[in-house]
Amino acid sequence: MSCCDRIMPRDEEERLAQERGFESFLPFLADATEIAICAHTSPDGDALGSQLALAELVARRWPAAHVTTLLADNQAAPHIYSFLPGFDGLVRPEDYTATPDLFVAVDLSDTHRLNEAQAICERSRHAIVIDHHPTQHPFGDQAVVRPEAAAAGVIVAEFAQFLGVDITSTMAQNLLCAIITDTGRFQYQNSNGEAFKVASLLVDCGANPSEISLNVYQSFGLAFLHLKSLVLGRITTFERGRIAYSYATQSDFARTGANLDECDGLIDVVRSVEGSEVALFLKAVPGGKVRGNLRSKGCWDVSQVAKAVGGGGHRAAAGFTWEGDIDEALVAVLPLLRTMLSEDPAKTKGDDCS
Repeated sequence: MSCCDRIMPRDEEERLAQERGFESFLPFLADATEIAICAHTSPDGDALGSQLALAELVARRWPAAHVTTLLADNQAAPHIYSFLPGFDGLVRPEDYTATPDLFVAVDLSDTHRLNEAQAICERSRHAIVIDHHPTQHPFGDQAVVRPEAAAAGVIVAEFAQFLGVDITSTMAQNLLCAIITDTGRFQYQNSNGEAFKVASLLVDCGANPSEISLNVYQSFGLAFLHLKSLVLGRITTFERGRIAYSYATQSDFARTGANLDECDGLIDVVRSVEGSEVALFLKAVPGGKVRGNLRSKGCWDVSQVAKAVGGGGHRAAAGFTWEGDIDEALVAVLPLLRTMLSEDPAKTKGDDCS
């Protein structure tokens, strides 16, 4: 497989819809001289990798435009992704004073997930969206939202091919990180054939899987490992072992010296409990809030639980922010998970699940 091979959705209707969406982007991109590309608040590997790759793609295709990679938050992006090409060029909203001709949202479809960058989006002349989270009403002038894609990085890679722009080694590295992290190293249910094909293409284009693995999954500081031991020691099962949950408090972070942005993988530790079907991990964050991560080991749709408490996401991976403490979040979420597991599977599972 070479960098010129064409990878697109296998379903013909889906492929045509995506290409129509890509086509609708072109007038906005061609007319813009100031472009801001932004991912969601508390960015993960897919958000950052897709954003950085798209910025390079746009700059190569429309070299006259000034392209800014914009963070949604005024705090720094997670350090574990600092190896990604272009990471040092990320700009905080408080440091960006321009009025974009075009605002490009990546890996989100709802403006509230733009956090401090939402005001920049609102003052932009136009906005377009690239996302793979299920939504009925994405914001912006045009959008390509395809939940069937394993990661936003898959869509960005296919946009590069649609434009006929060669995928450079730096773009490939960013996009492979996007796909690896959003599929849980190809362990989650979204690891479909398209994801593997795009990943293979990206490796042929110069992406280095071992570098991604080393930085994201094999370079933990002692502070994080001490925090992980606390989380492991607290894992509790509920509903005859079908629900597994754990948490990290503010005092845990103070005691161990671990950073909040190091916690993304802890939900997978909880998810690994034998016999569990759904997993919940909570972490206390400044401001009297709790961030929750939900995972489904089978086919239960945990995004419905996340939506019920103001969050969202995918069937197998979702999240939310709770105004309050960890005990209050548990009291709110555990009954919802229990109710979900008691319902008719046909109503809460995917069509491909028995």
